[in-house]
Amino acid sequence: MQQDLTPPIAIGQLLEIARFAAIHAGKAIMEVYLSGNFNKTIKADNSPLTLADKAAHEVIINHLHHTNLPILSEEGFHADYTSRKNWEWYWMVDPLDGTKEFLKRNGEFTVNIALMRKTTPVAGVIYAPVLDTLYFGAAGTGVFKEENGKTRSLEPLKLSIKIEALLLRPEVTVIASRSHLTPETIKFTEQFRKVEFTTMGSSLKFMLLAENKADIYPRYAPTMEWDSAAAHAILRALNRGVYHTDLQSELVYNKEDLLNPSFIAF
Repeated sequence: MQQDLTPPIAIGQLLEIARFAAIHAGKAIMEVYLSGNFNKTIKADNSPLTLADKAAHEVIINHLHHTNLPILSEEGFHADYTSRKNWEWYWMVDPLDGTKEFLKRNGEFTVNIALMRKTTPVAGVIYAPVLDTLYFGAAGTGVFKEENGKTRSLEPLKLSIKIEALLLRPEVTVIASRSHLTPETIKFTEQFRKVEFTTMGSSLKFMLLAENKADIYPRYAPTMEWDSAAAHAILRALNRGVYHTDLQSELVYNKEDLLNPSFIAF
């Protein structure tokens, strides 16, 4: 019997559920953000955890569980690989991406929710609550940005960009992390004729590509799958990609080890 490859609910409907969940998670984050009572702790991987991470996780789970799809959240229970490797459709969630930015109170943190099919991000929602800016979309629905009460469509590239084309440009804008400008990143950028660096916190870095405000984002510092999945889905819908350092094969998800390899997004 042929396997049914369609999700149990239309992708557009699932995207709207995720969008609603992200907005409400953002409200929960803002309550903590404005209170100043973060109750910061340090997790086993030496990353920070706050009341906002936990609150956003709970809100998102409450919204997404109605879809009856499995949920893989940074702050939730991680099903064993022997079980989750068989998931056809599921959610990949980072309730608060950029906790360090949250603690710095610079506003550059996001809620990330991705709809996944097997090892591929299919739809994504990214919400920056301080900025009140929301990105969401999928290949079949288009990609949109909501800001200041207005919604506009982000147009996909007519043709995907090749690294060879970027190398020929007189200047490229490279996205670099404030806290992770590694020697590998510097070496990678030396191949371009002229480089202008720009930076942003959390998955908002990927959205600079989505809005054509930057050309390429090399990342040679550790990230997890939930850090990139939602943005990857949005970029795929815009005819862009998040690639291994071979610059050809795209990242895959729901691996046994949920740590991302180094990647180049463009």
